[in-house]
Amino acid sequence: MSMFKRRKYEVPGLNAASLPDLIFTVLFFFMIVTHMQKVAVKVKYQVPQGTELTRLTKKSAVTYIYIGYPSDGLRRKVGGDIRIQLNDKFASPEDVADYVSAEKARMSPSDQQQMMVSIKADRHTPIGLVNQVKRSLQQAKALRISYSATETKERK
Repeated sequence: MSMFKRRKYEVPGLNAASLPDLIFTVLFFFMIVTHMQKVAVKVKYQVPQGTELTRLTKKSAVTYIYIGYPSDGLRRKVGGDIRIQLNDKFASPEDVADYVSAEKARMSPSDQQQMMVSIKADRHTPIGLVNQVKRSLQQAKALRISYSATETKERK
């Protein structure tokens, strides 16, 4: 017999004690960086282009109104089937005042002072419909209005 005994070497077991900590850390990270979309947009809209654009600063005080063609794929003629979407349902221009008043009542007092209505309208929306929405916003005393647009380079 040999003087040296052979030892059986085994691979040490994986220590899974810190695995739950790692999983919860990754889960917490994704919860922080991911923002959930509040409203399912049911209209298609191509926002117009502009040169003098600014970003909205406090998005918690912003209420969105979408104006465009229904996204069910049945786009008819331009200006014929344009809809207004407030939250998850279609509405008429007269419903805008009640909607904005209800949104304002749900906000904190500091957000009510800074409340802004952002209109995301299709570039082919008739100006008469936009004016009807603006009149309804005036009735609801929502006087800070912004229009969404994409930036374009200024022509020389």
